[in-house]
Amino acid sequence: MNEKKYKILVMNPGSTSTKIAYYENEDEIFSETIRHSTEEINQFTKICDQFYFRYRNVISFLKEKKIEIEELDSIVARGGLTMPVPGGTYLVNEPMLDHLRKCVMGAHASNLGAILAHELAKPYGIPCYIVDPVVVDEMEEIARFSGLRALPRKSIFHALNHKAVARKVAKEIGGKYEDFNFIVAHLGGGITIGIHKKGKVVDVNNGLDGEGPFSPERSGTLPVGDLVRACFSGKYSLEYILKKIKGKGGIVDYLGTNNMMKVSEEIKKGNEEWKIVYEAMAYQVAKCIGAMATVVNGKVDKIILTGGIAYDKMFVNWIVDRVKFIAPVIIYPGEEEMRALMEGALRVLKGEEKPKIYGYFWR
Repeated sequence: MNEKKYKILVMNPGSTSTKIAYYENEDEIFSETIRHSTEEINQFTKICDQFYFRYRNVISFLKEKKIEIEELDSIVARGGLTMPVPGGTYLVNEPMLDHLRKCVMGAHASNLGAILAHELAKPYGIPCYIVDPVVVDEMEEIARFSGLRALPRKSIFHALNHKAVARKVAKEIGGKYEDFNFIVAHLGGGITIGIHKKGKVVDVNNGLDGEGPFSPERSGTLPVGDLVRACFSGKYSLEYILKKIKGKGGIVDYLGTNNMMKVSEEIKKGNEEWKIVYEAMAYQVAKCIGAMATVVNGKVDKIILTGGIAYDKMFVNWIVDRVKFIAPVIIYPGEEEMRALMEGALRVLKGEEKPKIYGYFWR
């Protein structure tokens, strides 16, 4: 008996691009990126104002590729900044669209994903989904305490890639995601490290707001007293401080670049100043991995390193040398967000997973 061939369109809006991929079951038929110039994007004041511009681009692209929308079984998009939700595949509905349009958790290009998917699917009654948005929140209550009642810790991380690689590793070692305890470290422009306890990310650093290790563009956790004194010194604006925490912090602040290939090349040339900064970032990643191991009393099945920087063997080896005593380390460089989105929709279409329903709630 032939397996049904599910046709799935995947969309991932970024700040200056819209990635589109088309799959038939797990087979990628094409994957391309529509580029948007800075001039085109800058004509819009708000993220949601970009909707019709991007929508027209997508429609034109699908016509060029001869993709008939009515023949699709599903459209799946990168999840935006919704209210915090448990991980999973979510059916796009009106409460979700309302929150994304109002930017209730913040404005980001990914907010347009579900809105675009819904607009394409609506005339044909095609189900559309988002999968594991960055606001996935499965933290245990004990992990939320920060030390100040008014400032609880938040779960904002690379949930889509975290969970995709964790599921992949679980399958490779002969089990389900829910069977194991994994520590996953996503190493990119931002760095997030989470402990996956039997299928839930019960603790993770908030990579968006600068918690955890410093990264190519983010400051990481800072000496809090010195930060507060700097904020009230009168020397810096709120915008300056926030940019130093996210965008102009980390490697950018120390070395003036966010290009890790350039950093690696300089180190190979013998630049000791750059080496100690880069190694310090690996040191902080390893410390955070060690801390996450305590959440499950050291009972860690695998440590998984993923993201773009995981291609750099030198950086990875610095981490592995410090954490290999905890558990075996598996390297999955890069990130396969489009495939991860497809897999989330496909699990629902095949009946392996029930779609979750987003509602008007707060965690």
